[in-house]
Amino acid sequence: MSTPDPFNGVPGPLRDALVRRGFESLTAVQSAVVAADGEGRDLRISSKTGSGKTVAIGLTLASCLLGKRPAAAKPDPDAPPPPKRPAGPLTLIITPTRELATQVRDELRWLYADVQGTRVEVVTGGTDVGGERRMLRRPPTILVGTPGRLLDHLRSEALSCGRVEHVVLDEADRMLEMGFKDELEAIIETLPKERRTHLVSATFSGAMGRVADRFQGKQALHLEGSVLGEANEDIEHIAQVVLHEERYPALVNALLLALGEQVLVFVDRRAGASELAEELAGDGFAALPFSGELSQAQRTRTLNAFRSGTIQVLVSTDVAARGIDVPDISMVVHMSPPQDPDAYTHRSGRTGRAGRRGKSLLLVPPRAQRYVARLLVSAKIEAEWQSAPGPSKVRKALTKRTRRELHSLLDAETGPAEKTLAYAAHLLESREPTALIATLLEMANPRLPRDPMPVEGIAPMSDKERTSHSAGYQGNKDDGRGRKGPRGRPHRGGPRRPAFRS
Repeated sequence: MSTPDPFNGVPGPLRDALVRRGFESLTAVQSAVVAADGEGRDLRISSKTGSGKTVAIGLTLASCLLGKRPAAAKPDPDAPPPPKRPAGPLTLIITPTRELATQVRDELRWLYADVQGTRVEVVTGGTDVGGERRMLRRPPTILVGTPGRLLDHLRSEALSCGRVEHVVLDEADRMLEMGFKDELEAIIETLPKERRTHLVSATFSGAMGRVADRFQGKQALHLEGSVLGEANEDIEHIAQVVLHEERYPALVNALLLALGEQVLVFVDRRAGASELAEELAGDGFAALPFSGELSQAQRTRTLNAFRSGTIQVLVSTDVAARGIDVPDISMVVHMSPPQDPDAYTHRSGRTGRAGRRGKSLLLVPPRAQRYVARLLVSAKIEAEWQSAPGPSKVRKALTKRTRRELHSLLDAETGPAEKTLAYAAHLLESREPTALIATLLEMANPRLPRDPMPVEGIAPMSDKERTSHSAGYQGNKDDGRGRKGPRGRPHRGGPRRPAFRS
């Protein structure tokens, strides 16, 4: 019996690129768009973070970019010649942030590397407008951009969208939340009426549904690569109950337990990102802030340093984190509860990517436990509730990890080199064996940036207490390190979110 083709329906040049990239099969959302492409309909794509949506977008564009369009009707010899189409991209992809735009460009470049004559370029705020205008004189095949910068180029006539056949609104729900509705409408108005419009969004209800109905045809096809709100099974979710003023010590202890790994820390405010990163750096952690107040050049350098492992900790706001695609992030830390279940899913989805295991750690003030419990239920996530570990637990866990690594090395098939074994025999003959091994174990313990910090162990509520009806928690605004400020206004609609900010 022949083995099923894991890339059935994928055109040859894209198939070759996927294989080179290490793909063994398509993800659920990628298979869904390949199966749907032949219908020529507008698509509404929903799938969890890290499920391969960018490649799915690229596969959606294949029929246009590889010339495999449905056969057109025979031309009428008596009809006047069609008007000459202005030069411009065949595909326009709009994203909410600069980082996501750059990520989409990079993904589509390797996917279409074997397709001759296909160029993928990007235009975003914070970059050289003149350089982008010169690039647009030779229009790319695929243009990726942020709404504001695309509209600037359209208004200056540096960009023409008169021959766009596909337009993609990536993370359309976030663009609405960020206030880009007017810019999107202005851009869509410049596009040909005969086109395919695809939307990628976490939800298509409410305002997002109305926008989708306006931008797309009535026969738009909704594809779900994974059920909306479905939790990523590769992520371990932990909720630690921590006093409001002890969140920074709890974060320090969590980072010590994740020493040597890449960690993304979420805060609510730009100022909080800078202040928290600065304090972490002062305590010996390789940490940098990542927020909208940085220039594009600074954001690029910071993200590259995090991706390469030069820095261990990236402290980011929600908006800035859109488009961060670093597969090695082992843990996401939420310094305060997010606004809603979708925000939690997007945050936690920065880890547990590409088949790797990840951890999502949510620091919960004692009075916010019921709010967080409702939020997690809405996100269809089961979390393990804990008290934050103090210094003794941190040191004990690090010691256990060192001993596990020791036993793993001792059990490995390939042992130490002969020269090392000879020196070990000499030491055993000249030193007291127990003292010798104890000294080596002490040396094997990792060097910590700083000592673990004291944290009061707050026992979580029982499941019954957390699920009992309660009014929404009203916390205090702060800077992400436990310093309190004026009380915030209550959150209206849905579960009432703690009003403090980090």
